[in-house]
Amino acid sequence: MTIEVRLADVSRSTRKKKCCRKTSGKTKRYPPYMRPVSYRLQRLYLSCLDVFKGVGTVPSPTDVQKLCSILDGMMAEDVGLSRNLPFFKTKTTTGGEIPKVACTNIYQSENFSLCIFFLPANAVIPLHNHPGMTVFSKLLLGKVHVKAYDLVTDDNSDDSSSQLKLASLKADGVFTAPCDTSVLYPTSGGNIHAFTAITPCAILDVMGPPYSKKDGRDCSYYRDIPFNALPNKRAVMTGEESKRYWWLEEIEAPKESEMEGIEYMGPQIIERSTL
Repeated sequence: MTIEVRLADVSRSTRKKKCCRKTSGKTKRYPPYMRPVSYRLQRLYLSCLDVFKGVGTVPSPTDVQKLCSILDGMMAEDVGLSRNLPFFKTKTTTGGEIPKVACTNIYQSENFSLCIFFLPANAVIPLHNHPGMTVFSKLLLGKVHVKAYDLVTDDNSDDSSSQLKLASLKADGVFTAPCDTSVLYPTSGGNIHAFTAITPCAILDVMGPPYSKKDGRDCSYYRDIPFNALPNKRAVMTGEESKRYWWLEEIEAPKESEMEGIEYMGPQIIERSTL
């Protein structure tokens, strides 16, 4: 069984329901306590316990480097994946519809979450934000195009009543695994970003704190508009400078934001309380 979730619901949904996998008669499904332990994944979990201090805090540069060092060394096998899986061998999709993204939750607490997003070729995670969050993204497998923005907080050219916000372009390129971990912060580093899979991809995300609607960290979606497409706006920039700036308009959650939640079947995490 698969379930529909959105980005802000990943942690809740994937814990509640399971995904039926097509397995041969010889394949065994082991309960969590019988699954192997990944040294790198366990080390990541323990480090996150120390790094993420709760709502309103941002990891120090030293802590950011600590997590990046761990994530940079992580491979697909550390979370039970392999490039030989049929999913990662599919190069094209059939039909005109954009394929749906799947997600699985590895661990969730009030301070941070660990999850994996699976993007078939041509799948899209639409432009969205991370309010008050620090997010580490590690591309484990595949090739993906990333576009990311930061809001220009000192913009005085925009009407406060308008849905349009001025943003600076921080990333617009293709990443191929293996590559360095990317980090975004509450107000910098490309907090508003979108992914488009060029080949089937798996992306490991570490989010601290996680999305929480009740705590004011709901996920918002946007569409980007070239700066010069709205000449009536009062901001004035040169032609070359305007290429770095776009208008972002908040929109309702698009269809592409719907995801399928699946059960995590990779190596287990041994929680600190049980060590």
